[in-house]
Amino acid sequence: MIRILAVIAALVCAVPALAQPLPAKLDKANAIVIDTTKGRVVIQLRPDIAPKHAERIKQLARDGYYNNVPFHRVMAGFMAQTGDGQNFNGTGGSKYPNLKAEFSNVPFTRGVVGMARAASPDSANSQFFICFADASFLNGKYTVIGNVVQGMDVVDKLKKAPAGSQSGTVTDPDKMVKVRVASDIK
Repeated sequence: MIRILAVIAALVCAVPALAQPLPAKLDKANAIVIDTTKGRVVIQLRPDIAPKHAERIKQLARDGYYNNVPFHRVMAGFMAQTGDGQNFNGTGGSKYPNLKAEFSNVPFTRGVVGMARAASPDSANSQFFICFADASFLNGKYTVIGNVVQGMDVVDKLKKAPAGSQSGTVTDPDKMVKVRVASDIK
């Protein structure tokens, strides 16, 4: 019964997001639309600076890999991380090989989206993060893959880890309910 109510609540929350128009002049072939438990987020990907990473994000969206994946690490004033469709906790990656870094001069500022990785610069796979604020200490160390063009207010509403949490791990996190390439939405 509780699961049925949870599904109904998720659908009720998703209806306004589904009706929301996409931004004008959006490059739909290089944008992803993320319907979350808090609303819709639209990310314009940057194939001009990170072509392999942008292609990977689109492939995983088309595979359905990101559907129902949690924002497992959310740190107030820093970033919200998601994209582990394997283990759902930040320890997994996709069936595809890791990607070679595509660093650029684009700075990490509010709304910029970057690829998460392990210690090796060439270990990005499926996980990504959205910056809540400027994070210049990441510049040149992580691959910028895009920026939020609609829905930063939604990102701001994501459930965050408790203050003082070093890991940023969220209990009962918000989720990406459905992730699609914008050009695939009919």
